[in-house]
Amino acid sequence: MKKYKVIIFDLDGVLINSKINMNLAWNKVRKVTQVKKTFNEYFKFIGLPFNEILKKLKIKDIHHEKIEKTFSKHSIKKLKKIKLYKKVNYVLRILKKKKIQMCIVTSKDGKRTKEIIRHFNIPIKYSFSPTRNLRGKPHPDKINKALEILSSKKKDACYVGDMFVDYKTAKNAKIDFIYADYGYGKLKKNFNIILKKPEDIIKYI
Repeated sequence: MKKYKVIIFDLDGVLINSKINMNLAWNKVRKVTQVKKTFNEYFKFIGLPFNEILKKLKIKDIHHEKIEKTFSKHSIKKLKKIKLYKKVNYVLRILKKKKIQMCIVTSKDGKRTKEIIRHFNIPIKYSFSPTRNLRGKPHPDKINKALEILSSKKKDACYVGDMFVDYKTAKNAKIDFIYADYGYGKLKKNFNIILKKPEDIIKYI
């Protein structure tokens, strides 16, 4: 069994269950904008950067900024609707104690990501969200930047995600992928490593 020195986590569907929060934020978007797409239509593309989801939904670019601001503001307002998956901080403390390097690579914007990390006291120092210089999933930019900052070799690292786009991101970054089966995705592939619960990751350190 391979052991890893660096574990990169996705956020939604891996460390946190934010589906109710996202549903409320999207419904707010529908109330204050002209968007007619349902939350289920939005959620089909979860894992991609927010603007990419809007493009997939065929929402015009001129509306993107207002939609994203509305969604982000209401998501932060309803932060208490987000739940940390059971034993996540327990697992992260074990990884930290064993000197495993960790970071978060997510499609969620940086402001909300940092608010969530602070709110739940998640013991992870570095997080990477899409920026002008770091393309979102499935591009490998954020993982490559994380490995650079952590001074890690790709052979020592893995990416834990729950969506097929996470698998493609890890593949593009040329690092191992671990599938979180308890998250939002539907198993589309026979992944080499599957976590049934967050604490299963401890077997791989």
